[in-house]
Amino acid sequence: MEREFGALDFDRILRNADAQMARVGEVRASLVTMVGRAQDEDGLVTVEFGNGGLKDLTLHPKAMRLTSGELAERIKLVFDEAVADLQRQMSGIMEETFGAENPLRFGADPEGAMEQVRETQAAYDRTYEDLMGQLDRIRQRLEG
Repeated sequence: MEREFGALDFDRILRNADAQMARVGEVRASLVTMVGRAQDEDGLVTVEFGNGGLKDLTLHPKAMRLTSGELAERIKLVFDEAVADLQRQMSGIMEETFGAENPLRFGADPEGAMEQVRETQAAYDRTYEDLMGQLDRIRQRLEG
């Protein structure tokens, strides 16, 4: 059945909505598995940060030669760099997928990004259901 009413091509609209939903699912899966990594310049401290927080903290044995204050400061700096790396990766995939409508433009934290993806998916679900309801009403009017 051809679903074209005037200038509106509902098949195209539905295909676009389906493509967007698929992209949202792909982005969501990518965000869950993405890991930010950083290492200090001496290779003494390595941090991996991802969904749910700190994934790995590796201290080279030579790091134990640092004072506790120096080591703590280095860990904090490398941790912040790993978080920033994750944010760059997330921003990149969101920008690639959504362009100017990048949900991350509102925040930089990973959990906030996941919430934005969930909200985007819910909005697309509502739009799809509304469109399908309108199509059913139009079809019923045309048939009746």
